[in-house]
Amino acid sequence: MKDTRRTRAVLGVLLLVSLAMITVDYRGGDNSPLRVLRGFGEAIFGPIEQGATAVVHPIAGAFHTFTGAPSAHRRITRLERENQQLRRQLRSGQLDKRRAGQLDRLLGASGLGGYRIVPAEVISSGEGLENTVSLDVGSRNGVQPNMTVLSGDGLVGRVTRVGPTTSTVMLAIDAASSVGGRLEDSDEIGIVQGAGRRAGSSLKFQLLDSTVVMEPGQRIVSFGSQGDRPYVPGVPIGTITRIERTSGSLTRIAVVRPFVHFTSLDVVGVVVGAPKRDPRDSVLPPSPSPSSPTPTPTPSQPPPAQAGSSSPPKSRPAPSPTSRG
Repeated sequence: MKDTRRTRAVLGVLLLVSLAMITVDYRGGDNSPLRVLRGFGEAIFGPIEQGATAVVHPIAGAFHTFTGAPSAHRRITRLERENQQLRRQLRSGQLDKRRAGQLDRLLGASGLGGYRIVPAEVISSGEGLENTVSLDVGSRNGVQPNMTVLSGDGLVGRVTRVGPTTSTVMLAIDAASSVGGRLEDSDEIGIVQGAGRRAGSSLKFQLLDSTVVMEPGQRIVSFGSQGDRPYVPGVPIGTITRIERTSGSLTRIAVVRPFVHFTSLDVVGVVVGAPKRDPRDSVLPPSPSPSSPTPTPTPSQPPPAQAGSSSPPKSRPAPSPTSRG
């Protein structure tokens, strides 16, 4: 259709008529004179509208899905990143709590023994034939070779190599380790040696006096070295678990379970200042209380008779002597 003055006039008239009909129908409400015409239009155009909606709605949904996919992916990625951060914070909090407990025990042990220490963290474990660990402290922190290393539980080992910011520690369980030890509550001394990787984390203890009797349950502390290098006195080492007799020799060797868990070392301390006097057994944990003996029954509370056994006859009181007149 060409755009002429006549077509414009017709279009304007139709628009005016449409507006007039909409106004009349709106104001009339349910009593509108155009109600019949409205129903006729709904009957004709309603099915067409429903069909168009059924076709267009899935297409529109798919369009929104495709257009919204990048933002949804970004939202999922952000949530996963936040979850990972929360998990890291949780693990860090648990780790910090565990390290705080280890540091607290370390400071308590050093205070009881009078040791001046430099706290350190284990940063790696030895991969070779030696049982060693590396610490995050070195000569800049006052660490020197042949210094004692301990934890809140007991003796860890001695420093063998020192760098500016790191140091290497030979663990007490290494086969080349040899520590002077003393039995608790006595002056009997001997040598504590590492058993190596094959023996796990156990130690061996041999007294210098072969006539002294050793028993399981006895505890050992470090005897100390001359000049307090490489070992200071009084550091807990371990508990005797059993006694082994060497064939062809009168000397007996005790197997010792160390106080330190060498497979889970984390926070330790390097002793940079020895105690002014030997702390003896003060750093040892409290001795386990002995089991209370079974109480013996009193005459007023006889033990219950076992099933199937006859109860003993009750004793009668002896007659009191009568006075003679």
